[in-house]
Parts: sequence; C-alpha cells; structure tokens
Amino acid sequence: MTRPVLDESRVHPAVREAVNHLHAEVVHNVQAASLSNAVLVVGMSGNPFCKRARKALDAAGVHYQYLEYGSYFSRWRERLALKMWTGWPTLPMVFVKGSLIGGADDLARLIASGELNRLLA
Repeated sequence: MTRPVLDESRVHPAVREAVNHLHAEVVHNVQAASLSNAVLVVGMSGNPFCKRARKALDAAGVHYQYLEYGSYFSRWRERLALKMWTGWPTLPMVFVKGSLIGGADDLARLIASGELNRLLA
C-alpha cells in the first residue's frame, strides 16, 4: 500500500509507546474477529451507513459478525485507533475473509457485481 505513514523515527520516543498501544485491545479484537468470521462489519450506533451495510448483507443472505463501538458521542477514541490501524476514515469498516473491503457503498458494489459471493466461495 502506498498510503504515507509517518516514519517511526519522526515520532518522539516519549510518545512512541502511547502511539503504539493506543487502544491495542480494540484493534486486537477487530483483527481476531476479521480472521475468524467470513464477513465482519465494524460500526457504531446511530450511523445510517452502518445500518445500510447490515441491511444489504441481510438482504443478500450473507451471515456476518457485527461489532459496535459506541455512538457519535461515545467511544470515539477506540474508533480512532481502528481508523489509524486500517487507514480507513469512516464507518462502517467491512472485512471479508480478513481483508478490508471498504464501507457500505463499497459493499453494495461488491454485492451487486456478484464479487462478494466469489470472495466468499
């Protein structure tokens, strides 16, 4: 991936540990869930795009795991750690067989094209 990430040598040693371990348990939980479930949706309460992704999977008859991290007013720091980990700026985060495929609109395109079924086969 060619997304620029700040080189570790440019992070002051006094904050490096905090950066490395920012909500590591949340990141670990999502990593594990993305590997142990064919489809994982990571979302938040009150977000219409998260609801849209789940409805699309339900309509397609695709089983998925859903992890919810707060709402617009809570647990934003945990969601920030997930965004830093994936590089994906919004929710939902949809994983298929451990790979991030994007959000609700990306999922809808994969379902419409039949690619989701090919990925899951």
